[in-house]
Amino acid sequence: MSGPAKERVDESLIALRRILRATELYERSLAQGAGLTPAKLRVLQIVASKPDRSATPKALATQMGVSQATVTALVDKLVALDLVTRSRSETDRRQMNVVITHEGQAAVHKAPDALQQRFVRSFEAMKDWEQAQLVASLERVAAMLDAEDMDASPVLTFGEIRDADPAP
Repeated sequence: MSGPAKERVDESLIALRRILRATELYERSLAQGAGLTPAKLRVLQIVASKPDRSATPKALATQMGVSQATVTALVDKLVALDLVTRSRSETDRRQMNVVITHEGQAAVHKAPDALQQRFVRSFEAMKDWEQAQLVASLERVAAMLDAEDMDASPVLTFGEIRDADPAP
């Protein structure tokens, strides 16, 4: 392979590296600025957006596209940081709710603009055909990397969602 084809390969690899690097730098910035991982921040954002500032672990898992076990691990860490509490539902005593604390709300406000929020704003500004083309291209890239069947959620993070902790 030579000429334009080689240049396109290099350009595509550079673009992939830039995406990976942006994700990694955002995660590091979030860890330093708010002491959170993107997944923990997403839990806080979801809970904070609810009218009663609470959500069930099942609802969180569904919205994030992860298992309840993953949500349980994230919530355990957020409880340890005093960013959320667990409380029994008033309507169904068998059900546990995750409730954001004042400290959790402050962490949401303090956190830098989430990388995925920037992406969503730009994506939504695109025309419908551009969105469809981009999704198709990204799905093709995932397939090229044998990643189309990997468990993933709509949280831009570097590494595993469940085990991701901010760097010291």
